[in-house]
Amino acid sequence: MSAFSKYLTAKNSSIAGGILLVLYLLKHRRRAPKQAGKKGSSAELPLSIEKDGRKDRAAVDKVFFLRILQILRIMVPRFICMETGYLVFIAAMLVARTYCDVWMIQNGTMIESGIISRDVTLFKRHFYSYASVIPGIALVNNFLKLGLNELKLRFRERLTKNLYDQYLLGFTFYKMGNLDNRIANADQLLTQDVEKFCNSVVDLYSNLSKPLLDIGLYLFKLTSAIGAQGPAIMMAYLLISGLFLTRLRRPIGKMTVTEQRYEGEYRYVNSRLITNSEEIAFYNGNLREKQTIHATFKKLVDHLHNFIFFRFSMGFVDSIIAKYIATVVGYLVVSRPFLNLSHPRHLHSSHNELLEDYYQSGRMLLRMSQALGRIVLAGREMTRLSGFTARITELMKVLKELNAGKYERTMVSQPEKESDDAEKILLVPGSGQIINRDNIIKFDHTPLATPNGDILIKDLTFEVRSGTNVLVCGPNGCGKSSLFRALGELWPLFGGHLTKPERGKLFYVPQRPYMTLGSLRDQVIYPDTYEEQRRKGISDQVLKEYLDNVQLGHILNREGSWDSVQDWMDVLSGGEKQRMAMARLFYHKPQFAILDECTSAVSVDVEDYIYSHCRTVGISLFTVSHRKSLWKHHEYYLHMDGRGNYEFKPITEETVEFGS
Repeated sequence: MSAFSKYLTAKNSSIAGGILLVLYLLKHRRRAPKQAGKKGSSAELPLSIEKDGRKDRAAVDKVFFLRILQILRIMVPRFICMETGYLVFIAAMLVARTYCDVWMIQNGTMIESGIISRDVTLFKRHFYSYASVIPGIALVNNFLKLGLNELKLRFRERLTKNLYDQYLLGFTFYKMGNLDNRIANADQLLTQDVEKFCNSVVDLYSNLSKPLLDIGLYLFKLTSAIGAQGPAIMMAYLLISGLFLTRLRRPIGKMTVTEQRYEGEYRYVNSRLITNSEEIAFYNGNLREKQTIHATFKKLVDHLHNFIFFRFSMGFVDSIIAKYIATVVGYLVVSRPFLNLSHPRHLHSSHNELLEDYYQSGRMLLRMSQALGRIVLAGREMTRLSGFTARITELMKVLKELNAGKYERTMVSQPEKESDDAEKILLVPGSGQIINRDNIIKFDHTPLATPNGDILIKDLTFEVRSGTNVLVCGPNGCGKSSLFRALGELWPLFGGHLTKPERGKLFYVPQRPYMTLGSLRDQVIYPDTYEEQRRKGISDQVLKEYLDNVQLGHILNREGSWDSVQDWMDVLSGGEKQRMAMARLFYHKPQFAILDECTSAVSVDVEDYIYSHCRTVGISLFTVSHRKSLWKHHEYYLHMDGRGNYEFKPITEETVEFGS
């Protein structure tokens, strides 16, 4: 027992514990993919439709640097711009801070030398010098923080504006959520991921620039002091340890991508609860929604637990390699000229000179080893940055393709839909042709299909000219809304020709109208602004007439001003919102209007007046409604039976009216 106990020292116990910890971490990393595979086999909530197998891997490699350069061209658009100025300013402050560090080492050494040698004059001279430069050093440090924070904000501003310019170009925002299934949570990417990416880029610039400046300066100083061999050993250690740690950190990029996706899913289920709170309350669905939120949150928490444990294991290895072993190597290097009694540098040096030289060289080498450690640790941030970079570039790629008319979506397999091979139709999104012409809407042998390839009507052909109102009817799911989405160019054409006016001459009024944030005037003229209203020459008195036409004049009297700002989605009732949407229609006066159950909460007499007024001002209507009272306002009806058949016929006295 005594023979065993002599080996049971604190040092040996620490070494054994460290080895066991590393072995456990390596074993845990092997188990993690297997456990993830088992978890993935169980039923999960279909919140995210991103497929990991299709995603580009996130790692610090050639692809990462090409991606980061692509984004940097957006954030630094010109050689001479404010962002470039801040980059130069930060670099200047980093240089100034490095020189401040070197000066403080030399001045501090002289202060200590004066104390040890009891030289009051030497002590006072350098002590007063130190006290006098304190405000300048503090100013340099805070100027550096100012530059970093401003650069983060400016990078975020540039990148956010660029992404939103593409996201809100045409109907791209609609296409991303409804036609393409590569991006599940665009709001997460456009807000949190952009902010984290910009912060990470600027922090990496600072964390790499300062250590590189330190290494360059200390290499020069130390080479002249102790020779080139010592700094060369430190640089070799940097290269070897950096490559080793970069290899170990490779999973961080993918784990960062997964973390942000799970965060987006968690935000999504919470926003759904807020958006659909009334419907959920009527269904007493609180317990079911809690289960959904808890399941989503658990998936995020489980991943974060694994991520935290991985970062703990990497932190343990980083601390040993990048901090402590680097310091050990530094001590070995700096001690060689002093412990070698035949070294020519100190053959005739006094004790004070040895002490002073050791303090300066030792502290510089210690700072250099710390700088080397920070560069090695910056690799960890670079690996995490690769995850954000992969997500941002994926968003940019999808936006570019959507704006070019390309989208990717899981298509319905035709053999599942059609038993007869001869009837299979090859659907190519965007293969149809849109012809812009005023005062006519014409479908010419156009297949009506959903974006995922579900065919509703194989061959749709009819023509409507201005002055003719059409009533669109049929059961739910027959294709009424799909017809209007194709008309509004929200959905692609899968063939044939569609002749229609330009987008601005076709107006859509839904059953649940959208009330924008802003004043009472904004609700009537949306999406125009007040300046556009003035350019059109429409006065507030004309707007008042539009409100009177839909019997909403009392709202202006109640609010007292067109500039009154309210939460109009809550202030207005369902019927008032529908009538406000009709006032908006009268303001824009399009050639054609699509009315999708937009008067379901309006009384019959008001509805009758609205339809009569549309005919008076020359607005031709496509109406979806189940009210028999509206048949008299239309000349044709388009009936879809939901089984791929339709009929487009004039309304005559013999026509059988259906509805309620």
